[in-house]
Amino acid sequence: MIFTLQLIVTNKKIKVMTAFKDLKFKKKWNGVGSNYTFDNGITLSVQAGSGLYSTPREDHSSADDYSSFEIAIWNEKGEWITQDIVPTQDGEVKGWVSRDEIDEIISIIKSK
Repeated sequence: MIFTLQLIVTNKKIKVMTAFKDLKFKKKWNGVGSNYTFDNGITLSVQAGSGLYSTPREDHSSADDYSSFEIAIWNEKGEWITQDIVPTQDGEVKGWVSRDEIDEIISIIKSK
């Protein structure tokens, strides 16, 4: 048997999540949001806007307009695991999380 290996090279950079600055935010119905699923299957949701636990609690079109965010974390089965990563009051979301805290949470998630 003869096997052929084909290598395709592109000039696209592979983006690896390492910090808050790497999150790609999109405009949402009430502010902005970003979801990122890590290689280990854990998903981090970072949201900000009116009705969310963010500063300010207003609708804006850029993450730059917010100083804190609401986060949620779930596993590959879709089960909430926010409380397993960071202390929360209700277990599902944590509010008013700073960029520096999100960087720490990203490090914790990557180490799981």
